[in-house]
Amino acid sequence: MTGTDFAPLHFIGAEISVAWDVPPAREKTPACPQAFTWEGQTFRIAALLAEWSDFTRRGRMARNMQPQHASRANIYGSLGVGRFFFRVKTESGQIFDLRYDRAVKSALQRSGSWTLLQELEEIQKGSGLPADQR
Repeated sequence: MTGTDFAPLHFIGAEISVAWDVPPAREKTPACPQAFTWEGQTFRIAALLAEWSDFTRRGRMARNMQPQHASRANIYGSLGVGRFFFRVKTESGQIFDLRYDRAVKSALQRSGSWTLLQELEEIQKGSGLPADQR
């Protein structure tokens, strides 16, 4: 079997700021950013490796919708519910998972938040070896 897979190097779970060359048309449904800043260092994104979304309603949000509306919300999301994930490769060659959570944190912070979830390493499927050891 050929191809590439990814193994976690370490969990980060830190809030980050992101930047685009051209800001997304919809703030609550963003495209992959072109850069992010973590601990004072800016990382330029060289490639988007994967992206996915999760519109699962959690906590009190899971109980506040009628079933006929909840099935549609699971596909398209609803106000303040939804997470967007981006697996990216930076110009330095590092691979990270980023998450945008569009949940409203407070009346002053209604735009959601970005999190740097983890750093990963690239491995060849079937070999178990990191890319730099093949």
